[in-house]
Amino acid sequence: MIRLDGIVVDPAMVIPSTGHRMVRLDGIVVDPAMVIPSTGHRMVRLDGIVVDPAMVTPSIGHRMVRLDGISWSITVIPKHQAQDGQAGWDRGGSSHGHPKHWIRDEESGYNKNLFCIPKHYEEDLERVFIPHGLILDRTERLARDIMQDMGSHHIVALCVLKGGYKFFADLLDRIKALNQNGDKSVPVTVDFVRIKSYCNDSPAEKISFVGEELSTLNGKNVLVVEDIIETGRTMKALLSQIKDKKPRMVKVVSLLVKRTSQSPGYRPDYTGFEIPDKFVVGYALDYNEYFRDLNHICILKENAKEKYRM
Repeated sequence: MIRLDGIVVDPAMVIPSTGHRMVRLDGIVVDPAMVIPSTGHRMVRLDGIVVDPAMVTPSIGHRMVRLDGISWSITVIPKHQAQDGQAGWDRGGSSHGHPKHWIRDEESGYNKNLFCIPKHYEEDLERVFIPHGLILDRTERLARDIMQDMGSHHIVALCVLKGGYKFFADLLDRIKALNQNGDKSVPVTVDFVRIKSYCNDSPAEKISFVGEELSTLNGKNVLVVEDIIETGRTMKALLSQIKDKKPRMVKVVSLLVKRTSQSPGYRPDYTGFEIPDKFVVGYALDYNEYFRDLNHICILKENAKEKYRM
């Protein structure tokens, strides 16, 4: 097996219908035998993007590949480690004692100049922390896991506004696709609750709920969709209200879980990414209502907090 930026790839996979030697990269099949005639280099095509697996970065001596202009390090790992869940991005398991969706404390993200950033925010952002494409890929996997666990009964998807709206919309699109193309399907209805618990970059003392009475949740499978969980205080308060309505099942999915000393240890049922204690914005996460219109999740500069402070 090999590890490609934290994702396990099996280079021995064979597709019987074609007889080609293939690899599967996080659910996408790649043909490593492809050759680009114009260059004579041995290349692979990954979901329409050409990759050169022969590239080496001399300064560090690691075998690298370049994917759409970004260098990725490849490290060979024993196959039994991959089978035992010791490597890769996936649901459950761990790598060096951490969940597979764990983003390391020392991770700095990506150079923002590699991405399309709105001009009015360019000077306010440090780096791109989680690119939009990676968010969507992870969301697709979360949708599959959720349907495996909850897809036997009517699901009420409860969006926590405002920060959860983009993740909510993308997650439901993927659940809808599974509903349409799977062997079985269940009704999925939606509801919304708005929670206000932040002022500037600190949690507000009072948590306020604005939304429906949630009386329709009785006897239903309820999926609470949140953008980010830090202390878990807000989610515990919301779950207390939901459980009063006697739902059949309650599950929580959060795009982000932040590792912070203030957390009492609350864990959602499904996590997109577990991140270090950095203040991030974008993909509907805001700072005093700004930055919701960013596609990527980005690290905010300290001076930007003063610029947009209320």
